[in-house]
Amino acid sequence: MTKTTIQKLEIEAITQKNFAPYGELILPTEDGKPYDETDAKLDLSQGTPRFYIMQLKQRGRQFHLITRHQLCTQCLGALEGKSWFLAVAPPNQDQKPNVDQLKAFCIPGNCFVKLHKGTWHAGPYFDANVINFYNLELSDTNEVDHFSYDFLASDHLIWEI
Repeated sequence: MTKTTIQKLEIEAITQKNFAPYGELILPTEDGKPYDETDAKLDLSQGTPRFYIMQLKQRGRQFHLITRHQLCTQCLGALEGKSWFLAVAPPNQDQKPNVDQLKAFCIPGNCFVKLHKGTWHAGPYFDANVINFYNLELSDTNEVDHFSYDFLASDHLIWEI
């Protein structure tokens, strides 16, 4: 019987620079600002965009599944100004994420993240009982573009943020 290892993942404060391999950090701007490099670069061209509010219940800070969507970018943000956590690894051509580049970020409730196509992600995780998140992806992302890697089954590993 193989023993399961719990590996801690340190939380980093998110910045534009340290999140760049995974996606974009989108911060508030003044109304009327023209489109520029600070805006999310979206790719929703492979289907019908879906923008919705998902209500998530607190589920701790451990994960063994990590997912990627290769057909579209995805945007996530918390409503009501609540902070949350997201584990990410950069896009790659492999069937598993590069754990040397796996990071966990604390995302404040006054912004959102846009994930690059193919970014591996686990979360959102948070300490509140319930948080409502807005999510922008394709209408069928979870049916046709939802590829996961199971660290527990493959590596006997659980990550903890």
